[in-house]
Amino acid sequence: MTRPLHPTALVTGANRGIGKAIAAALKARGCRVTLGARDEGGGRAAAAELGVGFARIDLSDPDSYFTAVTEAGGFDILVNNAGVLGDASLLSPRSDFDQAMEVMVHAPLDLVRLNLPHWQRSGWGRVVNMSSGWGAFSSGLEGPGAYGVAKAALNALTVALVRDLPEGVKINACDPGWVATRMGGVTAPRSVQEGAVTPVWLALLPDDGPTGGFFLDRQRREW
Repeated sequence: MTRPLHPTALVTGANRGIGKAIAAALKARGCRVTLGARDEGGGRAAAAELGVGFARIDLSDPDSYFTAVTEAGGFDILVNNAGVLGDASLLSPRSDFDQAMEVMVHAPLDLVRLNLPHWQRSGWGRVVNMSSGWGAFSSGLEGPGAYGVAKAALNALTVALVRDLPEGVKINACDPGWVATRMGGVTAPRSVQEGAVTPVWLALLPDDGPTGGFFLDRQRREW
């Protein structure tokens, strides 16, 4: 099935940074966007600014995203953008491993599962997993703490789910590059708009587009 005229899209962690830029770009391309954010005040303000819908989604609280997806009846496009970044050693009692895996691996998989009935009915869907070069084996898993491990697991999930998703549903991961966000820091060379280019492209891939890949600047990169 071809892409709906106005696809519905859920972007998690979208009250600021790259997620907000993705939400704005998808709306500009005719999508009916729901901005997901844990911070209800900030999320509602960002959604009002962009003129999109809002859903309070805390990826460490499955009830919140279960409610958001079921009330919407599913989304055509799922952008798993939300992330957490800690710096404690994996061997430290302060390690954020459990939280990182919950937010960047378990919850994205849950969201795919929740959207599956909608994709089975429609025959069209796109999943974009926001990864990082810090989660790439080719770059030495340089991410601090649990971040790189969680992003590597998200990459593995991207590859593995290709065989289970319905025909017509594409899933890809992307590295937005080093972007000037709260996580990336003000010295980063890329704007949030530049960071949003590849995920927006993946969210709107044509029927003959790739699936199960890892992309930077709309080009395949090494896992």
